[in-house]
Amino acid sequence: MSTGTFVETQPLNYRGGACMELVDAFKPATGRVIATFTCSGEKEVSLAVENAKAAFEIRSKKCGMEHCQAARIIKQQKDETATVETINNWQARLDIDTCWQAWLQSMAGEHIQLPEGSFGYTRKEPLGMCVEIGAWNYPFQITCWKSAPALACGNARIFKPSPFTTVSALLLAEIYTQAGMPGLFNVVQYGAATGQFLCQHQDVAKVSFTGSVPTGMKIMEMSAKGIKPATLELEGKSPLTIFSDCNMENGGKGVLMANFLTQGQVCCNGTRVFVQKEIIDKFTKEVVKQTQKIKLGDPLLEDTRIGQLIKHPHLERVLGFVKLAKEQGASGPKLKEGYYMTPCILTNCRDDMTCVREIFGPVMSILSFDTEAEVLERVNDTIFGLAAGVFTRDIQRAHRVAAKLQAGTCYINNYNVFPVELPFGGHKKSGFGRENGQVTTEYYSQLKTVCMEMGNVESGF
Repeated sequence: MSTGTFVETQPLNYRGGACMELVDAFKPATGRVIATFTCSGEKEVSLAVENAKAAFEIRSKKCGMEHCQAARIIKQQKDETATVETINNWQARLDIDTCWQAWLQSMAGEHIQLPEGSFGYTRKEPLGMCVEIGAWNYPFQITCWKSAPALACGNARIFKPSPFTTVSALLLAEIYTQAGMPGLFNVVQYGAATGQFLCQHQDVAKVSFTGSVPTGMKIMEMSAKGIKPATLELEGKSPLTIFSDCNMENGGKGVLMANFLTQGQVCCNGTRVFVQKEIIDKFTKEVVKQTQKIKLGDPLLEDTRIGQLIKHPHLERVLGFVKLAKEQGASGPKLKEGYYMTPCILTNCRDDMTCVREIFGPVMSILSFDTEAEVLERVNDTIFGLAAGVFTRDIQRAHRVAAKLQAGTCYINNYNVFPVELPFGGHKKSGFGRENGQVTTEYYSQLKTVCMEMGNVESGF
């Protein structure tokens, strides 16, 4: 399969402009080439922007009901798209079944009554051309999360997927075109240079990015030069607190979801697991027992729960963190080398160990604590604030702790559930802005105030 810049109704093997560098995309476990794509240079980026501008002008005269058709097509093609996504992205099928719920948003303002029959009202209006830069861990889902609110608010979009997962965005581009929205969703390919062209383009009104803190800082700097708003969904090293009064079975299931979902390659994973001392031995033993039952293998098989990591260099990086943790005093199992990584539970961990940083792999770090006050101080002692969780039967404690957790999303007696109706985003260096939920309209629209005088003008002159 050949892929490149997707502009309007151009086929997937379109190669516009002078940039003809070819790059292969691989199936992670086997190394087999599944797609070859052309890198998008400055000319391709400009072409995509011009196409988006033209489509935006046409779209502004319509009601936008095409989104309903896009949702229907996504649902109809669910199995086919899920298979391609799994091959492209190594995810087990169960991980991606929830991302087909396309949702719509209304652009509602408010009416304000003024004296003498006059009134004012506000309008939410689209920004124009929005750029989204996605990550490789949930390519189709992230593309949907970003595109649905942007398009529902009346914007045109240019999407740059990760160079490791190039196919999913092109599938969605075809779906939007089939739904009657040609030109509103354009795809450009490859790395930092392409992203720089997009962020610095004078006609781009907003940038949304999912990825690392260093890259997010660069995007924020480029956006600031053009006075462009940015939504940044960045890294995390999230804490999950297990109190001694919790439901042990649910707590164990929650810990597995918090650490091993998508091979541990989730930015909000609760990989710093704080367990109260009274139950730490019993709880750890049960979690290890349940972890040993997890089926690794081909993610296309229904009973597979963990697939392979995204690429071999990333696997080596994760294994390096585990090795360093053991050298620093943590205890953990022997690991099998290879593209698949056995889930790893590190015990006897301390707050000062390297393993309490984001590893982005199936590695759980277990730490002990005594009191609620102590654990709150420790879990908040981080530059990140993407997510946090707590397991307890004490409902008062649950809400008291949630109120004090410095994180954008807090889970009580569950973890890693992502209803599209709820906003998602971070605090601190985990970013700002929100995706999902009705609040997203605030980040993909601009507010206009209209003041209507119903009487004569009163002038002081």
